Amino acid sequence: MTKMTTNDYIAREGKFGAHNYHPLPVVLERGEGVHVWDVEGKHYYDFLSAYSAVNQGHCHPKIIGALKAQAEKMTLTSRAFYNNVLGEYEEFVTKYFGYDKVLPMNTGAEGDETAIKLVRKWGYLKKGIPENQAKIIVCEGNFHGRTTTIVSFSTDPDARKDFGPFTPGFITIPYNNLSALEEAVADPNVCAFLVEPIQGEAGVYVPEEGYLKKAFDICKKKNVLFIADEVQTGIARTGKMLACDHEGVRPDVLILGKALSGGVFPVSAVLADDDIMLCIKPGEHGSTFGGNPLGSKVAIAALEVIKEEKLAENAERLGKIFRDEIRKIDSEMISLVRGKGLLNAVIIKPKNGKEAWDVCVAMKDNGLIAKPTHGDIIRFAPPLVINEKELMECVEIIAKSIKQFE
Repeated sequence: MTKMTTNDYIAREGKFGAHNYHPLPVVLERGEGVHVWDVEGKHYYDFLSAYSAVNQGHCHPKIIGALKAQAEKMTLTSRAFYNNVLGEYEEFVTKYFGYDKVLPMNTGAEGDETAIKLVRKWGYLKKGIPENQAKIIVCEGNFHGRTTTIVSFSTDPDARKDFGPFTPGFITIPYNNLSALEEAVADPNVCAFLVEPIQGEAGVYVPEEGYLKKAFDICKKKNVLFIADEVQTGIARTGKMLACDHEGVRPDVLILGKALSGGVFPVSAVLADDDIMLCIKPGEHGSTFGGNPLGSKVAIAALEVIKEEKLAENAERLGKIFRDEIRKIDSEMISLVRGKGLLNAVIIKPKNGKEAWDVCVAMKDNGLIAKPTHGDIIRFAPPLVINEKELMECVEIIAKSIKQFE
């Protein structure tokens, strides 16, 4: 057989797959740590980390080992029966993050949907909101997933257009705006505030220091639950175990996903204390795959790696270096650098018709892959196992790529 090329793989996806993504033109075949290789054998530094799912690096041996060992014993029982692994994982993850209970799911969007149902149930049973009147406050620019309910409160036209009718029950306010939050929580039918500690898909939009703590306090005064969607910002990405930890905020409801499994298997989780979590009774929510033995063992290993290898500390230290070094690049195309830990963004000012996409293609050609968002923003989020030497090599690639357009 004739060996397939990059173009062959791309053409096959275009023919047989739905056209719901616009990937960078690279076809990856293998990954290890911060490194990936394409089907032609070319090496790249990965600076997207599968949208922060592979914080522990590609194919981490401890996580892969846990996957293999469990796969040979049992992969799925459903929740119709107990299995001998789920309880171990539940105890591990609740003690790890300091909550009474966990409700295990698979994807980040499922985690958000679960949290929405959970806080509505709490609103009716505990806060006394009249039936079907519960409201949840969300922020402009949010990204919580792609389900019908979630896109109902998105402000991204691409996420909403031609997908209605939409699910009611949401109040949208500006992000990073405490006065708007104070006004919204005055409504007695509000049960919760759902927020990303840093808006990732919006372009790594970091709120003002103190915003999360003040927002949490505002919610507490009005008996409104504070839900943190840490699917992308959690698991050491921002230099702390959770982005909320930077301000000492303990969310009432915590949503995790992505790096919860190190990118090896779909695992998400919603964590809360008994007063909230036990509002959900048998038969009221579930998932065939949620809490499966394979995902449970993988998640335990993935979380152990974070602490054993001090990846939060590494992200904190190298993130500062990365932002400092990128700001030193002498190019009028760089209009702003922002971020926290190893979740960073560079806003690209178009020049001679060349935009963020062109910069990403140039970086790919020079051995580093990242992806633009919202047209003019490039998100830089390497696996947290990267070291300083590798980081500096990557800064050189980024600088070289941008300067090609001078």
